[in-house]
Amino acid sequence: MPTQNLWRTADFRALFMATALSQLGTNIGYVAVPMIAVSALDASTGHIGLLATLSTAAFLLIGLPAGAWVDRMRHRRVLIAAHLARAVLFASVPVAWLSGHLTLGQLYAVVLLNGCATVFFDVGSHSFLPQLVGREGLVQANAAVVSLEAAGSVAGKGAGGGLVVLLTAPLAVAATGALYLASALRLTGLRRAPVSTPDPEHRRAGLGAQIAEGLRHVLRSRELRALAVTASLNNLGAQIINTLLPVLFARELGLSAGVLGLYWAVGGVGVFLGARCARPVARRLGHGRTLGPAGLCVAPAALVIPLIGRGPWLWLAGAGWLLATAKMGIDNVLGVSLRQRLTPDLLLGRMNATFRFMLTGAIAVGSAVAGLIGEFAGVHTALWVGGCCLAFAFLPVFLSPVRTRRELSQQPAFVPLTSETLQKTICGSVRSGDVFM
Repeated sequence: MPTQNLWRTADFRALFMATALSQLGTNIGYVAVPMIAVSALDASTGHIGLLATLSTAAFLLIGLPAGAWVDRMRHRRVLIAAHLARAVLFASVPVAWLSGHLTLGQLYAVVLLNGCATVFFDVGSHSFLPQLVGREGLVQANAAVVSLEAAGSVAGKGAGGGLVVLLTAPLAVAATGALYLASALRLTGLRRAPVSTPDPEHRRAGLGAQIAEGLRHVLRSRELRALAVTASLNNLGAQIINTLLPVLFARELGLSAGVLGLYWAVGGVGVFLGARCARPVARRLGHGRTLGPAGLCVAPAALVIPLIGRGPWLWLAGAGWLLATAKMGIDNVLGVSLRQRLTPDLLLGRMNATFRFMLTGAIAVGSAVAGLIGEFAGVHTALWVGGCCLAFAFLPVFLSPVRTRRELSQQPAFVPLTSETLQKTICGSVRSGDVFM
């Protein structure tokens, strides 16, 4: 499929609109659910922390097997079923609130089960996109999706805050459920639903063996492994910083929640700008140079983030945060496109699940590390650790064969995965990072 015609394709427009609706719902829920716990259920700080933990726990609990399951399913059905489940879960909250039966236990169950549905949706959508737009359309499609996610993070959280004020938090959650339902209905409009059909030998393989295949595919490829480690370091550094920013702004700097919100919004703007610049920069410098050596130019920016303070230091740290998140936006577009390009269709689910497992694990570790360092060494020390992680995150890609890759299309055309090609892929006889420099 020619990349110039993506926006003329009804199926891509349907997927993009469904993603826009779900992103808006996700970000409204991000604001509204904790507010319900605080305002309607008088939750403590520990309760709020547990809510946040349960919301991401599913990626660690079922992230890897979800990839194997998705590879056995029709991706379109997975996406629709995940959104319908999310709609029902969030709709149960205002119903329970109106009837006077809402409890923290129900909120815990909702965010945990929503996390499970999110695992399937995220893995399924990343696996579905290459089949929908074609391998040559990946960069354009991912640039559009990452830009949408960045814009949705800024606009959705703002809309969530406004809805909580206007409608109360439980009714704002109802809006989240309605948006997930609308997204599921929009996905039913996909007219072309590509399907990867596993060969009989693949179907007979046990779940553990299939999970291991996905892990080996990622960890034995020099390029995929470098992309995974770089993305994990980015998540680790960003989470350490984001975890402690509320403490820094409120207790040490005496700044309002509005200023903190603006600071976080700058990060969303950075991701958006990076996503929009990814394609033209990659055309000029090459994909590998954009992902690797270009990191040398942006890396020092992350080291000014820990200098955050009042007055001009706030602006300087904000500029560093903008540049660091812009690099993340570029990495999201080109890195995701490359890993999709390097993976056979029948391994896409497990590859994406492996990445999600590692990236979400980095977020969980980042939260714990931030708390420990902040408690025993101080907030600013923790910020320096996070800034260093962001500054040096480019090194795994820089030291890998990715840096010499001019175009994604250097990889041979994808063919249906047979047991023979699966054996070669998994055992490392054919490794993308070793063939095309």
